[in-house]
Amino acid sequence: MLQILRSLATIILVLASSGASMSADLDPSHVQFFETKIRPVLVRRCYKCHSTEAKEAHGQLRLDSRDNVLRGGESGKLFEPDNIQESLLLQAIRHEGLEMPPDGKLPERVIKDFETWLKMGAPDPREGTPDSTATRAIDIEEGRKLWAYRPLTNPTPPEVEAAAEYPRPIDRFIVARLEAQGLSLAPPVDRYRFIRRAYFDLIGLPPSPKEIEAFVEDGDSQALDKVIDHLLASDHYGERWGRFWLDIARFAESNGYERDEDRPHAYPYRDFVIKALNQDMPYDDFVRLQLAGDLLDPENPQAQMATGFLVAGVKNELATVKEFQRDRYDELDDMAATMCTAMLGVTIGCARCHDHKYDPFPQRDYYRLISAFGQTQSGNTELEGITGGNLAYVARDIVERELNNVDGGNKFSISTDVHFLVRGNPSAPQELVSPAFPQVLMRAQEGEKRWMTRGDEQVALVSPRVALANWITDVEVGAGHLLARVIVNRLWLQHMGHSIVATPSDLGTRSGQPSHPQLLDWLASELIRNDWRLKPIHRAIMRTKAYAQGYAENSVAEKHDPENHLLWRRPLRRLEAEVIRDAMVAASGLIDLTMYGPGSLDEATLRRSVYLTVKRTRLIPFLQLFDAPDALQSEGQRQATTVAPQSLLLLNNPKVRHYAENFAQRIERLQAKSIDESVTKAFLIALARPPSQTEQEQLRAFVEASITNAKKLLPPDNAQHVGIVDLCHVLLCSNEFVYVE
Repeated sequence: MLQILRSLATIILVLASSGASMSADLDPSHVQFFETKIRPVLVRRCYKCHSTEAKEAHGQLRLDSRDNVLRGGESGKLFEPDNIQESLLLQAIRHEGLEMPPDGKLPERVIKDFETWLKMGAPDPREGTPDSTATRAIDIEEGRKLWAYRPLTNPTPPEVEAAAEYPRPIDRFIVARLEAQGLSLAPPVDRYRFIRRAYFDLIGLPPSPKEIEAFVEDGDSQALDKVIDHLLASDHYGERWGRFWLDIARFAESNGYERDEDRPHAYPYRDFVIKALNQDMPYDDFVRLQLAGDLLDPENPQAQMATGFLVAGVKNELATVKEFQRDRYDELDDMAATMCTAMLGVTIGCARCHDHKYDPFPQRDYYRLISAFGQTQSGNTELEGITGGNLAYVARDIVERELNNVDGGNKFSISTDVHFLVRGNPSAPQELVSPAFPQVLMRAQEGEKRWMTRGDEQVALVSPRVALANWITDVEVGAGHLLARVIVNRLWLQHMGHSIVATPSDLGTRSGQPSHPQLLDWLASELIRNDWRLKPIHRAIMRTKAYAQGYAENSVAEKHDPENHLLWRRPLRRLEAEVIRDAMVAASGLIDLTMYGPGSLDEATLRRSVYLTVKRTRLIPFLQLFDAPDALQSEGQRQATTVAPQSLLLLNNPKVRHYAENFAQRIERLQAKSIDESVTKAFLIALARPPSQTEQEQLRAFVEASITNAKKLLPPDNAQHVGIVDLCHVLLCSNEFVYVE
């Protein structure tokens, strides 16, 4: 039964006691943050005195392994998890007492990175005793044997005992695994829950009461298919699934760092993503345009807008002369590392300072890859067909890169050449490198010719970024097989609550085996068979019995598979921050469904949350509290925390109360003849189902009590309204409202 009449104290106690468990393995996104933001600084600024490089570590402090960092030095521990701001490490790099590094204070943005790292819990993959002379031999051929890097197997769906019950290939892959363990799928949900699930999954908005009733009463055997097709054809599909991709693309509308200058013309990239998904643009084209749209189709404004992907990361617009080269290599790293984690599920950014510790990526492969972006620079370009203006913040190739000089106020040009850097140090460049791709993700050396040349014109070399777009989508001898695996795994995660590979942005040696490897390859092969179109994959997943099952208790299954890797039931899933907010505004009847164009930082706007401006130092508090990402790096899987402030916000936030007020007015306009009828209508709008008899009785008593109390201060008609407002507010604060079902 829906428990919506509990006290505030009970809510806080329950939420406060349900802390999330910590995984023993490091979060791949945290490892990436360490490798790209922390380790390079330690190598360049600290190792000389605090590592095995030093004859005697100063202050008995070494920073070249996780154990040494945790141990600290003669001055004590570097940090305490419960008192980050007063940590010895932050005091030293802020030059508050101790002054480290002694040759000059670190930039404020770097200090902020260290603070963020400590708040993460100081994730650090460096194990064992460091040896400055030790190297790991990388066997490329052996690396190609990793399941993720092998060609697609295109498996045939297995036979199952109850074959007639499971005509869909996806179900047969899942049921075959369950039958082998003596398990089965959970019973399906009813139609009320299914339609709410489908609407939130595909468009991120709740169904209207009319849509609910039409589906529940539709006796056609194709009713489910009609709903799915209707939602896939909706323009709101692109808004919903575009938000997932914007997480992956670390999209924001400001530069980050201390000044965090606005990027008022960054929004066209967001609009491109939404439009491309609505058009069901083939995914390989979607990827190619984001990497090289300005070069592949320079006359097409949408193709140029797509390159906003490359330049969506943080950028230091005002740098001192000393910072130019470092910032430049940071930008190249951001482009390459984001592309690899977002599109290929590989953490090649970890090879910036050394050969990758776990995966088959030599350091020189890293530098050859980032050199593909050597000529790439961000900037505003005038384009036609942009809602709200004619400028778009996009990528473009130039002969010399220009950076602003904060010292003199003038622009400063530097070469676009890329050099191999010893230990990732821009002050220690070695040989010039030319663009190439990771060896382990090339099935044949002759592939480079087809990627680097324009058709049969063997002498006509293409731009390195065009070659990159050719390589990454080449299924035969390039990285296309991995590209397909990664995206179908991401689609599966958002629909099913579990990804087939537990770490959707890291399919390397540390990711573990996929729970259903044959299913993953079948989905990837099906994507390619359907010309890389995503909507057929959505449809294939949602038409299965595995998708339709509910959350059910099963002691046998819980014993054999407590983590539900075999998908024997539907996991409980909370809605994302944007969907919670959009659902509230939709319930109020106030939602503004205007699409595209500039966004807003005003949280009171009634447009969908995807159009809220993402300013990195001024994130929307409501969205932050419900775990919206900070856009500092690619985010392939959001965390879902449960903390008491979430309940406090829903109970006390004036905007939530405002939505409840308008929700109540919407109920009153429907001219309900009784409190019971008001409760039923409110349930359909907020929860997409009618109340049970017990809920009906409880809510009737609650509204009557609210009206009685209000009559002490207000006229009867106003008191009646207050009762309905309280009813609506209770539903917006309920667990069921913020969960998929």
